[in-house]
Amino acid sequence: MNENQSFDGAYFEEERSVDVVNSRMGEAGEPRLKDVLAVITKHLHAAVKEIEPTHEEWFAAIRFLTETGQICSDWRQEYILLSDVLGVTMLVDAINHRRPSGATPNTILGPFYVEGAPHYANGTNICLDAKGAPTLVRGRVLDIAGNPIAGATLDVWQTNNDGFYDVQQKGIQPDYNLRGLFAAEADGRYWFQTVKPRFYPIPYDGPVGKLLKAVDRHPNRAAHLHFIVTAPGFEQVITHIFTPDCPYLPEDAVFGVKRELVAEFRTIDDPALAQDYGMPCPFLLVDWDFVLAPAR
Repeated sequence: MNENQSFDGAYFEEERSVDVVNSRMGEAGEPRLKDVLAVITKHLHAAVKEIEPTHEEWFAAIRFLTETGQICSDWRQEYILLSDVLGVTMLVDAINHRRPSGATPNTILGPFYVEGAPHYANGTNICLDAKGAPTLVRGRVLDIAGNPIAGATLDVWQTNNDGFYDVQQKGIQPDYNLRGLFAAEADGRYWFQTVKPRFYPIPYDGPVGKLLKAVDRHPNRAAHLHFIVTAPGFEQVITHIFTPDCPYLPEDAVFGVKRELVAEFRTIDDPALAQDYGMPCPFLLVDWDFVLAPAR
């Protein structure tokens, strides 16, 4: 037998490419990382074998990834955006937030969350630029048995009527416009004034935006309000409320829409109810309950 035959399994071959690459990992490596890398290698090689890219196509992919990294900064993460538009962010979120039936589902946090929003009393208007259709959002925070969760915190934020978050328009919008923290009352109820959200585009002036254009995909997110709902002893919920009439509802750019998160925005022409809540008449009303699962 030729002395080199015993090493045949170590040499690269197209048919055995995955086994050859994965066999190079040693016994002392970090177990979880080795498992993850082995799976990624398996599926990456399968994709390359199915696509059979030319050298020019492969280098185009390398340039795309290089440009994606180069545009990243302290305030912009293009790789997260890439994960978003490929549906990976939502998939990871779904895997990590499997909840009992009836509990409010999660969706993505998004890049425009800001810590330190003002604490407001229930009923406060968080719209500081006076733009948009006046909207009252009210409801309860409950456990899965239907019991109120007193003192639950609701952290709220959204775009203004022009489709921008305050942090995107420093010096144009007031700081903390359309942001606020509220606490549920003893009976679990909360309510606040805002305006109807509108759709807006994700950043599309970089490599991810060029990718969307190249495959004929738009960059728009369906109109929504963001919420983070927390209470001691319960799993945190990061979620949205979507408007039912947004044209991008069935094709949200980052796949953030879930059927259970589409709300009803009712037009209310009731002067007495408007007076009770300090709203102009008519106004839009959203009734929405959040249901929290016990902490795991």
